[in-house]
Amino acid sequence: MSNKYPKDFLWGTATSSYQIEGAFDVDGRSESIWDRFAKTPGKVMNGDTGDIAADHFNRFKEDVAIMRELGIDGYRFSLAWPRLLPNGTGKIEPRGFDFYNRLIDELLENGIEPLITAYHWDLPQVLQDQGGWANRNIVDQFENYSHHIATAFGDRVKDWITINEPWCVSWLGYMSGIHAPGVKNRKEAVAAAHHTAMAHAASSRVIKELVPNSKVGITLNMTNVRVLGEANADTAKVERLMDANLNRWWIDAYLTGNYPAELIEYYGDLVDGVILPGDSELLLAKPDFMGINYYSDAFIGNAQPGDKPLSDGGPYPFDLTVNQAPPANTSVTDFGWPITPLGLADLLVRVHHDWPEIPSLCITENGAAFNDGPDENGEVNDDRRVQYLKSHLDAIEVALAKGVPLTGYFAWSLLDNFEWAEGYDKRFGLVHVDFETQKRTMKKSAYVFRDHIQLNS
Repeated sequence: MSNKYPKDFLWGTATSSYQIEGAFDVDGRSESIWDRFAKTPGKVMNGDTGDIAADHFNRFKEDVAIMRELGIDGYRFSLAWPRLLPNGTGKIEPRGFDFYNRLIDELLENGIEPLITAYHWDLPQVLQDQGGWANRNIVDQFENYSHHIATAFGDRVKDWITINEPWCVSWLGYMSGIHAPGVKNRKEAVAAAHHTAMAHAASSRVIKELVPNSKVGITLNMTNVRVLGEANADTAKVERLMDANLNRWWIDAYLTGNYPAELIEYYGDLVDGVILPGDSELLLAKPDFMGINYYSDAFIGNAQPGDKPLSDGGPYPFDLTVNQAPPANTSVTDFGWPITPLGLADLLVRVHHDWPEIPSLCITENGAAFNDGPDENGEVNDDRRVQYLKSHLDAIEVALAKGVPLTGYFAWSLLDNFEWAEGYDKRFGLVHVDFETQKRTMKKSAYVFRDHIQLNS
């Protein structure tokens, strides 16, 4: 192994249940908020749903064989809460547990370490009917769910992520409404942000109690907020508030039991009746590691004519106006996201510097949407993804050289999949999926990733 990476560095890929499994009504699985949202006209591009997705439920052995060919050490996947506890709480569904037992055993038989994400957005609809993440009861419900999955899988799974990207859960799901459950209510979004933080802590305690020698963390989508030009007062304020809202809220919660003071001040009466006496102690959760999902930096500058306040249809609750255009001539993905690999190194160094209490970090998602398909020879030459991948791998080597305790890298995603509100219009996979035939084709980027792993493991 090269000396660029730690001895036990974990190379992997990542997926999530609703995005790949399909089998939405099989073996007692109940409706999730994404089943309901996707089938609501106008919510998802082209009216796409995850009913079939990449049919991973039926093809998981084929997909594990692809993982083995890739040479990965670890596979990060999420559990579908509605498949395991159709009513959210109470009676379990043994057939759902059996599916994940078979998947875990198949991974282990192929020398691949399972990394479970307990929650990656597919909340049982029955719990949303009670208020979902905006209802304080969700903390106890998630703790109960965590008890069931830790008991069932903890004999073989030692690495756990409680919640994936709680910022998206809160602000895309309950503020802008562009993700399930499609709520547009600022107070409910603040409540969801608080309850996801409390649920993470409660889940962490349960898993660590039930699974000896487990490693438990949370995965946050993080970025660098870059100010272009000389900031005026509004732009400087937005920089601080965006960073607190996106990057600091959950970290400060589980490390200190408190939230960024400037956010609490800005939210004002939105926190009344949400953050209660005694919550500070309940938020604390000593981390074993933290997952970081990184895709691109964010850019802001002084407002220009035609710019709207951030809260106008967007996920940030700030009634302030800035310009969000990236620097001129910045390359972008098919999603329109700027390609900023050096930002990954900067972010890792910043997190390690600002929160040294976090013992280790792991890149749990990093990838790009490029819609390249098979050519006349059946090959997928996704050269733009290859360049994206290489440049971001270079960035993590920079971070490692600066002493960042990085323990793994999980490429997003193993497969082309259901990309949330974009449906099947955006492709992130290292493996191309023909959604008509379900044929899998390894892309050029998959072979490049395989070669990199072989060289460095």
